[in-house]
Amino acid sequence: MKRALITGITGQDGSYLADLLLEKGYEVHGIIRRASTFNTSRIDHLYADPHVNGVRMFLHYGDVSDSANLLKLLYDLKPDEIYQLAAQSHVRVSFDIPEYTADVTGVGTIRVLEAIREAGLRSRFFQASSSEMFGKAQQTPQTEKTPFWPRSPYGVAKVFSYWATVNYRESYGLCASNGIMFNHESPRRGETFVTRKISRAVAAIKHGLQKELFLGNLDAKRDWGYAPEYVEAMWRILQRDEGGDFVLATGEAHSVREFVEAAFAHADLDWKQFVKHDPRYERPAEVDVLLGDASKAKKILGWEPKVRFHELVCIMVDADMDSLSRKTAREHLGKLP
Repeated sequence: MKRALITGITGQDGSYLADLLLEKGYEVHGIIRRASTFNTSRIDHLYADPHVNGVRMFLHYGDVSDSANLLKLLYDLKPDEIYQLAAQSHVRVSFDIPEYTADVTGVGTIRVLEAIREAGLRSRFFQASSSEMFGKAQQTPQTEKTPFWPRSPYGVAKVFSYWATVNYRESYGLCASNGIMFNHESPRRGETFVTRKISRAVAAIKHGLQKELFLGNLDAKRDWGYAPEYVEAMWRILQRDEGGDFVLATGEAHSVREFVEAAFAHADLDWKQFVKHDPRYERPAEVDVLLGDASKAKKILGWEPKVRFHELVCIMVDADMDSLSRKTAREHLGKLP
């Protein structure tokens, strides 16, 4: 039985990856931060039947800012595969907390890599890199050879992590890989990210629980894919005997405005009646267009996305509509008598 360690297991990608690895028969370990409230909602379903999944999934308190804890954990677990997904991953927020973002999203990766080296392990390592590294893109579409020009503290931190992964691969012979992932969404996306913010607002407006949606730049274009497909690519990358770097993308770019239009139309609503502009959601330095070319991943990994833009939008809106139709969700919003 293979053993995998996932940092950031409670996030969107971490939860889908845990699903996938458990289905493939792995023993899965995840690192979670201690909090005063429950923060495991995305993986709680994995404990529903302990005879099926729970006995093979274990959570450990820790943080990628704590190198001593990471080293001890790796000594104890000796995982076959390590997926470094932990990060402060909100681009706009990274402008407000740049130092914290640099420490967790950037230096956190060095801590994991150094723990692997110090523990003397041969674990295969995956770093969740980001299309935000391209920022002010020097060519379109972006490939593995496109120069980086990050436009946010988050993007800068991800560039640091990317090159740290390459450096440890070249310096110490680690089987370390980067997945340069373009935007990937799902019903498990955090509610402060623009796509989920939109789909949740559509559902709330349709149910009479919300009247307006405030957004920033509607003209920014992104390459949006479906998160469960991207975690499969992560797994495929680590099945190779050598490290490498791969762009993971759909090859299609759509604007935030297009996402808004499609989401509201799916609920038979006119978006112009509800969407308002709020400059607080504008970035100090904007990234206009991100569009990826995943030809290398298709050729070497046999991976290509199947869920396209409009299907993705419908999946997210339908999930939020279903969630808010339940009494408990409506009560949570304080809207029921």
